[in-house]
Amino acid sequence: MILEMKVPSPGESITEVEIAEWLVEDGDYVEKDQAIAEVDSDKATLELPAEASGIITLADSDGNRYEEGDAVVVGAVVCLIDTSAAKPEGGEAAATDTKKEEAPKKEAPKTEVTTSKTYATGTASPAAKKVLAEKGIDASAVSGTGKDGRITKDDAVNAVPSMGTPTGGNRGTSRTKMSMLRRKVAERLVEAKNTTAMLTTFNEVNMTPIFNLRKVYKEDFKAKHGVSLGFMSFFSLAVVRALKMYPAVNSMIDGKEMLTYDFVDISIAVSGPKGLMVPVIRNAENLSFRGIESEVKRLALRARDGQITVDEMTGGTFTITNGGVFGSMLSTPIINPPQSGILGMHNIIQRPIAVDGNVEIHPMMYVALSYDHRIIDGKESVGFLVAVKEALENPEELLMDNNVKKALEL
Repeated sequence: MILEMKVPSPGESITEVEIAEWLVEDGDYVEKDQAIAEVDSDKATLELPAEASGIITLADSDGNRYEEGDAVVVGAVVCLIDTSAAKPEGGEAAATDTKKEEAPKKEAPKTEVTTSKTYATGTASPAAKKVLAEKGIDASAVSGTGKDGRITKDDAVNAVPSMGTPTGGNRGTSRTKMSMLRRKVAERLVEAKNTTAMLTTFNEVNMTPIFNLRKVYKEDFKAKHGVSLGFMSFFSLAVVRALKMYPAVNSMIDGKEMLTYDFVDISIAVSGPKGLMVPVIRNAENLSFRGIESEVKRLALRARDGQITVDEMTGGTFTITNGGVFGSMLSTPIINPPQSGILGMHNIIQRPIAVDGNVEIHPMMYVALSYDHRIIDGKESVGFLVAVKEALENPEELLMDNNVKKALEL
């Protein structure tokens, strides 16, 4: 029996995908649920599992084959599986007796390419050689006006050094097709710049209180909950608190109306094998430190392993991005439409600051809030970022209700 493998719908409103990579060869024996290809949608890279075991043919019923990089309509047949074929002995991945014989490849005709460079045929006079040496110019790069092309002193004096002229180094280029996901990200970034009145405000956070808490409790926290006590839980809960104080930042424009959410779905930017992914922590206002850290770990692992789904990246009312993990000191993060705000975290540097009239060295982080000025005023944006700063610099009182062990569920 020949089974037609069709492209399933990765999510609502997605009508086509792109073949990112075939994970099997034509004629291979595949097991049911084995990943046979990776496909890119405009939101995520997903695996395409085999619907049954058998010998696979990477073509549709008419013999048309989709190559890597080709766009495929959702519901279209991308390959065939012969479910009646027996598994090769010894567990071989491919059944060579069922593979189609490949036509011998024709060698491309060889063509000779000749290049020529025009240099002066004459030699430089002693005076010209001296001038050229002072200028650092090779005589072969100067055209002489003297007899038989001889380079005169005037030629050398008038010669101009060639700035940046290639001197035999590699100057090759390569051209790679952007994936559908990468193209969509690019479109959304341009859309955010062109359709929002984006502005960024900055502040700095003294991370000493968080460092002290983590130093005391991180081992017990990890031993009990199986996850590390990182910075993201502190920042997420600080954002939840600030969004309750400034609900306009937890809003979006919908036509002529402003839609404000009474819940907080935080999108977190993580780096995946196919680029930036933005999975969502749902109802962060109901999560504890343990809940936030567990979700961050779960989503980051799924993004890293290419298992993240479209549903897990859909929605979100506010975004947190951490350029600090790559060494960024300061940046202006771009809003993730249709959201109206994004918080940028950065690297932590030991810096001298004034504390009660004295100079002390503390771990400091610059933070940035980019926001849509169409619905968020300067007073609200600055107030929001100050509220985040206050919570991070006084977490025991403002995030833990003065009961650290209870907040950390220890």
